Amino acid sequence: MLISFVFLYMVISIAIGLYAARKVDGSSDYVVAGRSLPVYITVATVFATWFGSETVLGIPATFIEEGIGGVISDPFGASLCLILVGLIFAVPLYRMKLLTIGDFYKKTYGRKVELIVSVCICLSYLGWVAAQVMALGLVFDLITDGLIPQNYGMVLGLGIVVVYTIFGGMWSVATTDFMQMVMIVLGLIIIAFFITDKAGGTDVVLSAATNAGKFDNFFPDVSLAGVLGFIAAIITMGFGSIPQQDVFQRVMSAKCEKTAKWGTVTGGVFYLLFAFIPIYLAYSAFVIQPDVVAAQMESDSQLILPSLILEHTPIWVQIVFFGAVLSAIMSTASGTLLAPSVTFAENIARGFLPEMEDHKFLRFIRLCVLGFAAIVLLIALNSELSIFEMVENAYKVTLVGAIVPLFAGLFWKRANEGAALLSIALGIGVWVACEIIAPEGTTACPPQLAGFAAAALGMIVGGLTFKRKT
Repeated sequence: MLISFVFLYMVISIAIGLYAARKVDGSSDYVVAGRSLPVYITVATVFATWFGSETVLGIPATFIEEGIGGVISDPFGASLCLILVGLIFAVPLYRMKLLTIGDFYKKTYGRKVELIVSVCICLSYLGWVAAQVMALGLVFDLITDGLIPQNYGMVLGLGIVVVYTIFGGMWSVATTDFMQMVMIVLGLIIIAFFITDKAGGTDVVLSAATNAGKFDNFFPDVSLAGVLGFIAAIITMGFGSIPQQDVFQRVMSAKCEKTAKWGTVTGGVFYLLFAFIPIYLAYSAFVIQPDVVAAQMESDSQLILPSLILEHTPIWVQIVFFGAVLSAIMSTASGTLLAPSVTFAENIARGFLPEMEDHKFLRFIRLCVLGFAAIVLLIALNSELSIFEMVENAYKVTLVGAIVPLFAGLFWKRANEGAALLSIALGIGVWVACEIIAPEGTTACPPQLAGFAAAALGMIVGGLTFKRKT
């Protein structure tokens, strides 16, 4: 029954994605859906892209192990990113009518900065997309009871996402995201009511978490290391995920700047609220089966929530849960697969290729989607990091190499090419040096925070030293 439902769900997702692909009539349609998405679709695609495998499997596992302090970067930092994008960046970027976020760096600073930042953006997606692929494999392994092992599940799941993404681009991503958001929201609400009854009530679960000290470490210790660690955790995703193509695509795909602004803000608020449901469900497992959870903490804490559902709920609840999980993972995988592929095609490869007609460029973007899918599959098959770690690490490179030039280029008149290059060089250089010499946990200042500070300093010094080209 469960396997049959999953098969049906996959067929429906492909069908909807391919149906939406009929609207693609050129590269602009493919990348930003013709800049015509209404507010409810914008909210859905922002929410669904962020609500991925790490939200359902990674964040709850990290909360159980480390408490609220362990999930500062996500969901708090991730939600902060979306809210900041809506309130600060959406309107000025929308008015520029660009195709990719890399185009901003080209228009503001020139080809060198565009190329360097675009490489950073593409690299930042490798871990994020690979995490979704790993999660797809894990889900297939669980629901088939090992009939489809995780490695084969990765190939199958990624193949399904690639099919509708490669044909429909942003149109297919946005359309399937809306369906998947509805599935995620309704599914999690239904499951929360069912699991609450099994656990003995919401107050029982919250009391257990409170008594275990899981809410005691949100604010840092009053020490240099504690404060700097907190800042690094919140800005790694809060700032580092702002200069990303998937966020930019959702802003530029909106039908107007008001929709771009408030659709992104609303999606961020919804994400923060609903991200706590998987945390609540996972901690309910402690109340329902404490011995089993303790064993899973030693082996693979990411299985806590799926195991609870499989062992303590009827088949209809399992269908709802895994439907919501697959929705979350597939929506994130499709959006994060499309974004770096478009960035590579438009901002890296196109500068080395002769002028192409639009239909040929569209074909090239689709080939990039296929190529990027192959790369992330290899990473997923060989990675030993957890889903949460892969996603959290993905944003360090854009935190130190992209956010400062983006902010300065929009809001500081002295920002120029030399300043941007100095900012990027210092940010990435200091970060890499600290990761090698003094990795996180060995000193008070996390490497990515040192890199971010160096990038800001580089921009200020460069802006005051170099002149902007006219």
